[in-house]
Amino acid sequence: MDTTSDTPPRPTTAPPHGPAPSRHGRRLSRRALLGGGVAVLAGTGGSAAWAYDRFLREKVQVSSISAAEQAAGTSESVAAVATDGSVTSTGYTSSTTTITMTSTSTGTGSDTITWYAAEVEVTDATVLRSAFADDEFGQNITEEPSAIAAAHDAVLAINGDYYGFRDTGIEIRNGVIYRDEPARDGLAFYDDGRIEVYDETATGAEQLLAEGVWQTLSFGPAVLLDGAVPDGIEDVEVDTNIGNHSIQGSQPRTAIGVIGDNHLVLLVVDGRDEGYSRGATLPELGEILSGLGCTTGYNLDGGGSSVMIFDGEVVTQPSNGGERATSDILYVAG
Repeated sequence: MDTTSDTPPRPTTAPPHGPAPSRHGRRLSRRALLGGGVAVLAGTGGSAAWAYDRFLREKVQVSSISAAEQAAGTSESVAAVATDGSVTSTGYTSSTTTITMTSTSTGTGSDTITWYAAEVEVTDATVLRSAFADDEFGQNITEEPSAIAAAHDAVLAINGDYYGFRDTGIEIRNGVIYRDEPARDGLAFYDDGRIEVYDETATGAEQLLAEGVWQTLSFGPAVLLDGAVPDGIEDVEVDTNIGNHSIQGSQPRTAIGVIGDNHLVLLVVDGRDEGYSRGATLPELGEILSGLGCTTGYNLDGGGSSVMIFDGEVVTQPSNGGERATSDILYVAG
């Protein structure tokens, strides 16, 4: 039995919330914790020290994203952000943006799948923005997605591609190049409203920027192309490095679907919670996006990272029991 509602259900349980610490306080606490682990890992041998360096130690390459955007002339102060927005329980409208929120459950018992979809239409492609944890770019720099969203007054946000877990891929965010290491199929957002899957290895960041690319995401695979689910996506590997978890099987998922120019769907499928939502396979993800009217669909970082935030609230039920800190978000500015 399929059930669909216009109002996304809230989690039935949630951890208690106290006063939110400052962004500076969160950053100091996390870094102090990681710093304290150096002595522990150092005492366990070289392999542990290597693991700390690879997966935990922050490697800041750009210390101020705000300054980088200001220098490039793409900061939020010059973006086409509306000031006349109105929020309801089912969406958001402004002079630049329309968001329609829905939640859907299909199946029964252990085969139940629950997802949250935000259909987004904007008049200006730059209303769809990206933001990084702690306003920095580099590896292993993380922050809860809701905190990143709050720092940028996001109306709607989802987790991004977790670029900070790897050192490959083309990363152009808000019109600024941060990484140019082609490795896989990426997703490109153009300033004229087009959103297309492309082969990173056949181009470069400078060329993409010259062609009008505003954002890129580097994860994948594409789960919908020309309205059809591609063959072989169950065999795709995004990362092959140690510590990577398979993206196959039924998992929590985050994805972007394209209906048309400046018209897209942000999708989160909850998972790993029998009776509520088992998650989706990659082909199922493509089929869900197709059912929502999309002709193109692209998989983002999933599992415990999958989350959607609307009007300052987490509307999905992350499989970790709460948000997982990650390196970036994609958000609607207003």
